[in-house]
Order: sequence, then structure tokens, then C-alpha cells
Amino acid sequence: MSEFNNVTVTRAANVYFDGKVTSRKVTFEDGSFKTLGIMMPGDYTFGTNEHELMEITAGECEILLAGAQQWLPIKGGESFEVPANSSFDVKAKTIIDYCCSYIA
Repeated sequence: MSEFNNVTVTRAANVYFDGKVTSRKVTFEDGSFKTLGIMMPGDYTFGTNEHELMEITAGECEILLAGAQQWLPIKGGESFEVPANSSFDVKAKTIIDYCCSYIA
């Protein structure tokens, strides 16, 4: 889906890692939400509270899910899921454009 209709966008950005990762919250009419963000090249560790679907819309990175032994290459047009109450590492090789969906 390349655009979202009938949504509310929170103006204030979520800023992480000294501004190297930012996102904006997009809330849908039913109360569900996603975040749309940009990640600069670098290495990051993220924690999850909810089950997440990370869609990489542009860029190239490698991810390592908690408990995994092998880094997985991910590029624009691909996605991965992360369980609730977990974590994952990202090695962003380029600027990453992403959409994160929170799955109940």
C-alpha cells in the first residue's frame, strides 16, 4: 500500500539514536496505528512491546532477531516480523525507509 487514507498523523517525531532514526505515528479510524520512519546508515538495537511487522520500503540492511545466529539481508520491498517483548538488531547499509505495523 503506497498511501494511507483517512488517517491522523502525529506531528511530533519519535527521535532515536541521536536523531539517526526518526518516525511519525499514523493513526487509523479504527484506532490502530503504524509508524513511518527513516533510519540513517548505522547499527541499532530495537526492543518491541508488541508483535511488529517491519516493511522496508527502500534501502538495504541486515537484521538479527533475538536468539538468532545468522544475520538476514533485507532490502526495499521486503519485510520481517518481530515477536512481542523481544528485540532485533539492524545494520543499515544505506538510508532505510520503513513502515512498522503493530499486530494485536
